[in-house]
Amino acid sequence: MSSQEKETSNSLYRQWQILSRLGTGKWLGTREIQETLQREGIDISLRTIQRDLNQISQRFPIENNKAVPQGWRWQSDAPIQSLPHMTSSQAVTFMMVEEHLKHLLPPSLVEEMNPWFDLARRNLSTHNNVRQWINRVRIVPATQPLIPPTVERDAQQAIYEGLLQDKQIECSYRSRGAHGEDRQYTLNPLALVQKGPIIYLICTRHDKSDVQTFALHRFKSAKVLELRAMHPVDFEIDEYIDSGALGFRVDFNQPTRNIDLQLYMQEADALYFSESQLSKEQTIEKISEDLYKVSATVPFTSQLIWWLRSFGKKMIRIEPIEVFNAVHEIE
Repeated sequence: MSSQEKETSNSLYRQWQILSRLGTGKWLGTREIQETLQREGIDISLRTIQRDLNQISQRFPIENNKAVPQGWRWQSDAPIQSLPHMTSSQAVTFMMVEEHLKHLLPPSLVEEMNPWFDLARRNLSTHNNVRQWINRVRIVPATQPLIPPTVERDAQQAIYEGLLQDKQIECSYRSRGAHGEDRQYTLNPLALVQKGPIIYLICTRHDKSDVQTFALHRFKSAKVLELRAMHPVDFEIDEYIDSGALGFRVDFNQPTRNIDLQLYMQEADALYFSESQLSKEQTIEKISEDLYKVSATVPFTSQLIWWLRSFGKKMIRIEPIEVFNAVHEIE
């Protein structure tokens, strides 16, 4: 390869790296581009970046905001084909993300993703066998299907942006019940969790240190503050979920605790637990000819109680006694 060919190759690679960093919404400055490329081992001057962007703009639908320093982005009407090609497997993934996860993404990110969702639909329109995958895959709830409650869109966007930017949010929240009151809170958002049809914000209040859950559909309004969100030092979302906190406490005056659950049932019913376990340490023991005991350590929550009630008379015996009493509503 001649020196001129090598220089052309280097320029194409450099310009492609610059082009691939631009989005369709946010303006990206030349210094931001430089810092991003330098983190990836590409040493380039601001003047070279600006010269490359000016050359690229003659061939691709990108624009600058005429500010000082300049910001660049793809034009809003830029054809999606100007962006990198999408394979069929990627298109299926984007379609499933839009179908099942779109409501868990911040609206600002969804807006940026919309061109990709459109490209995925167009891609699949020419691949009949791959497109059929979308029509042959469904996710159904394990419990009674419920219609999701209506969420106030502006409040949702503020909450998602607060979580995305790691900022506090100021909100109006309606407490549960037909005559619930609207209360004002300043919250530190920590995580979002969807449980069935309801999305919960996991957070702390500015005046309390304990982690709490707030149902998204009960927010009447919300706005993002400039203050950085305060995080509990030892908070981990997976540990929080595993603790049974989202199963909701049986006694709201006491933290969720684990119990050694023992369920007695017939062999046919015990087969269910051999396929879907209560915990990794679960055991199944044959007690008599047609009596089996399933043992597992699980969080003692209201969710566990309602779940056990769904088995009706199939549960011949339940231990410990406090769980039995809760299932059968015995004081």
